[in-house]
Amino acid sequence: MSRVYFEDKTFTDADGSKKPLSAGEYEGCHFINCNFSENDFSSFHFYECTFTGCNLSNTNLKDVVLRNIHFINCKMMGLRFDECNKFLLEMNFTNCVLQYSSFYELKLKAPGFIDCNLMEADFTGADLSNACFAGSNLALAVFEHTNLEKADFRTAVNYTILPSINKLKKAKFSWPGLMGLLGEMGIEAE
Repeated sequence: MSRVYFEDKTFTDADGSKKPLSAGEYEGCHFINCNFSENDFSSFHFYECTFTGCNLSNTNLKDVVLRNIHFINCKMMGLRFDECNKFLLEMNFTNCVLQYSSFYELKLKAPGFIDCNLMEADFTGADLSNACFAGSNLALAVFEHTNLEKADFRTAVNYTILPSINKLKKAKFSWPGLMGLLGEMGIEAE
């Protein structure tokens, strides 16, 4: 299969169920209101791209390169980000649905998860130091052996993080949110 190269191109309303995106490299491209649900992006390369209003749920990300990628208002359920090419992996998310997605053992450089639905996401073993979870719902998200140093949870909701098995030095929490850290101690607040 031959690979294509696109630079500074905008893809609007593309439907991968009818015509899959061509395998190749995409640099500085914008994807707007595209449906790539259950597509195969394995070994694709995306550099400095923006996905806005796209459906990427259950897309195959095996060995995909994601460098300086912004996802805005996207539906991204069940994605295995842990299968991406890890070299210089950099992503930020705003108002995205990331339920059931896996960030297992990823090292992300100060990722932003702003106003996202991260219910049941798996962050086991990930390095999320300096991450921002502003306004995000983390109900049943898994944090085990996760580096959350200097992460900002002040406006995040529904998280449960066990301090005994995660790194939390200088992480930021709001007063009511501290209960998400104290659950393992059996402390109750009224």
